[in-house]
Order: sequence, then structure tokens, then C-alpha cells
Amino acid sequence: MQPRNMSMSGVVDLAAVKAAGEAKAKAEQARAQRQEAGADADATTASPLVIEVTEATFESDVLQRSAEVPVVISFWADQAEQSKQLNTVLERLAGEYRGRFVLATAEVYANQLLFQQFGVQGVPAVFAVLGGQAMPLFQGLAPEDQITEVLDQLIAVAEQRFGIVGQEVEPGAAPAEPQEPAPPRPPTPQELALTAAHDALDAGDLAGAIRAYRNVLADEPANAEAKLGLAQAELLDRVQGVDPQSARTAAAGAPDDVQAQLAAADLDLVGGHVEDAFGRLVDTVRRTFGDDRDTVRVRLLELFEVIGPDDPRVVAARTALARVLF
Repeated sequence: MQPRNMSMSGVVDLAAVKAAGEAKAKAEQARAQRQEAGADADATTASPLVIEVTEATFESDVLQRSAEVPVVISFWADQAEQSKQLNTVLERLAGEYRGRFVLATAEVYANQLLFQQFGVQGVPAVFAVLGGQAMPLFQGLAPEDQITEVLDQLIAVAEQRFGIVGQEVEPGAAPAEPQEPAPPRPPTPQELALTAAHDALDAGDLAGAIRAYRNVLADEPANAEAKLGLAQAELLDRVQGVDPQSARTAAAGAPDDVQAQLAAADLDLVGGHVEDAFGRLVDTVRRTFGDDRDTVRVRLLELFEVIGPDDPRVVAARTALARVLF
């Protein structure tokens, strides 16, 4: 088992932009509720680190909890010895990580609906839920060092992309008494603007989404969510109406034509050929000079935003670009 890349940005994963924003809002609201209830004063009253989840408790134990802490779901079966061995390792790691993630175990024969909804092919199988969004982590019994690498990536992405940070919890802590939920916090103007941009993107109004994201960035230039949304919207806008076959034929026939190479790189990225898109533009930077070189370099940086700065393909392409430029 190789650790899954946890950049979570996808190729052109439009839903991830909206999901991350909603998850951040939920996480902030949950933290505000804990503060008003005085829960932050005693972290040992937080929820336990290992829970057994069922179809009946999935919403409260997993979906709602995932707005505050990463939830790792381990699907297992009594007949599958490896799945029980893996649960033993994960339960111990949940204690060692002290609340940075919560482990939920689900026995597949008792939870056939969950088994089908997650698309589990066999056990053991491990998934994660962040802000109500499910994603596969790995399948099968894996060495502990690879498991901890995946968990570390999950925790980092939960904080950086979703604003979800688990509180430190003692391994033997009891669950907290349910608190009366605090009234929802009114969204800020910035949050409303981002929501409007996401909605325009979801509706296919690319021009409206581009304007909305630019408005957000005018007030908050470092807003990573708006940068990602703008890069995706502009990419989709550029490939509208472009015939892929004609564009690729033009690029193949004119390697020094900057516009042809830019158009082909956009199509490569939208089609999921990330390394091809990056390699094409790095080669074009190598062959060009002056304004043409700068145009290609800027487009390459924009495509890096679409994929995400932590993605290993972006890291490799940045290194290749630096070699060409310097």
C-alpha cells in the first residue's frame, strides 16, 4: 500500500472548493459553540477517540463530528483477520495522536448500507470524512509507518484546506454531555461573497464566478480558497468551445507557437493529464524568451493553483521550472 496523496485539490474538482468553504464555516461554528458552552476549559470532556459506528449512528457519530475533527472509518469483518489486526493498530494510533483524529469502526455485515454507499470492494478498507466529505485512504493491511504517513497527510489537509483541527483528548476520556447548540453565527461579507462565487461556479456561470472571486481577492489577496476557485473558473472558461483534436494537432505542428501550447496545456489539465500539461509548459518556457516566456511562466503558475501547492506533481514541476529559468 502506498500512502494516498492528500492534496485533496483534484484536477478540476469544483465541488472541493465549495466543500472546503462549508467545512471551514462548520468548524468555526463548532468551535464557537464549545467556547460559549465552556467546553474548551476541559478538553478531557470531549468525545472518545474510538467509536463503533452503525448505520443508525452514522450521521451523529461521523458526519456531524467531521466538522470538528477528521474521522477515520475502518471497515472490518470478523472473518477477516487482517481487518482486526489493522483495527488494533489504528486504535493504538488514535490514542497516540490524542484527538487529532477520531477512529470509527464499522463491521461490514452489520452495516451493509454503509458498505455499499462507500463503495467498499473488500476489507480491511479505510476511509476518511472531513466536513461531511468522504474520501478513500487505503485498502488492505499496511506497515505502520505508511499508515502514520497517511494520517499525517490527512491531519495537515484537514487544517490547511478545511480549517478542521481536533482538540487534544485523553485516550480514556468519556463523551461530553450534549450541549444546547448555540445559534448559528451570521456569515461575514467575505463568506457571503465566496458563497456567491461558488454558487456561480456550480451553476456554470463562469464569467460571474470569475468576477466574484476577483472581488474577494481584491479585499483579501491571500485568500487561498478564492485563488483556487478563480484558477479553476478561468481554466474552464478558456477551454469552452475549444475543439480538443484541433488544438492538440496545432500544438504538435507548431512547438514554438505559445498560444497553441497554452491551449493544449489547458486541455491536458482538464483531461487529467497533469504531468503532460506541466511538462509541455516547462518545455515551452525553455524554448521562449522575453514576453513570451513570461506569459507561459504565469500560465504555469496559474495551473499550479488549480492542482494545489502541496501536490507532488506541482513540486516536481516547480523544480523543473526553476532549472529552466535559473
